[in-house]
Amino acid sequence: NRRVLPIYSRSARCGREPLMSMPFYVSPEQVMADKAEFARKGISRGKSIVGLEHQGGVLLMAENATALYKVGEIYDRLAFAGVGKFSEFDQLRKVGVRFADTKGYAYSREDVRGRGLANAFSQVIGDVFTRENKPLELEIIVAEVGDDRYEDHRNNSLYVIKYDGFISDHPGFCAIGGNVEDVESVLQTDYRDGMPVGDAAKLGLRALSAGAERSSELDAGSLEVCLLDRERTGRKFCRLSADEVQGMLDGS
Repeated sequence: NRRVLPIYSRSARCGREPLMSMPFYVSPEQVMADKAEFARKGISRGKSIVGLEHQGGVLLMAENATALYKVGEIYDRLAFAGVGKFSEFDQLRKVGVRFADTKGYAYSREDVRGRGLANAFSQVIGDVFTRENKPLELEIIVAEVGDDRYEDHRNNSLYVIKYDGFISDHPGFCAIGGNVEDVESVLQTDYRDGMPVGDAAKLGLRALSAGAERSSELDAGSLEVCLLDRERTGRKFCRLSADEVQGMLDGS
């Protein structure tokens, strides 16, 4: 039987080291596609969140039966909602609070805008997606309620930032996480401008129910509901109790 000898490079013959194999090549397009698929799978396992403009401001409603908040306040007229990996989007929320506090202190409180905060989030998330091996498994909503005291602050705003840093503006309503296509289908069909807050809450419940698992029955106890109320003095954010949510859903 013949013995097969290993191949050695010319420069390594003295040390008798085998020739190293070439590293496996993966195109940049494939790397980005794999990251996007990984992030989308993690986000789709989360429960949906909807944001709705209504007559008195903005409503954020999440399917959430846990004690961990998915919706929170950022600043006077700004709120945040996140879906996906809780530790990641909650850390991002804290970064947003520090960003808003710093800008409000350095300039003025009315200079803290949803657009600027959404751009900051977009840059952070996009940098992680591009530079790191593992992307952030999250999507977030930045909501801003209008304020009639300022000429250029009167309109509400809803921004969605995706796992790759892509940012989009959504007039009227938006949805993230879970079976988002089913949720958006209900919103597109039934949403109308200037809805009373009670009607907006009922629409949000119908939309979340359309995207929920068949075995789950959504009610006030399994919902997290927060408002950015245009009529409130000072800070506009408020979190509703289960009884308050039930009262909104029962109202005519």
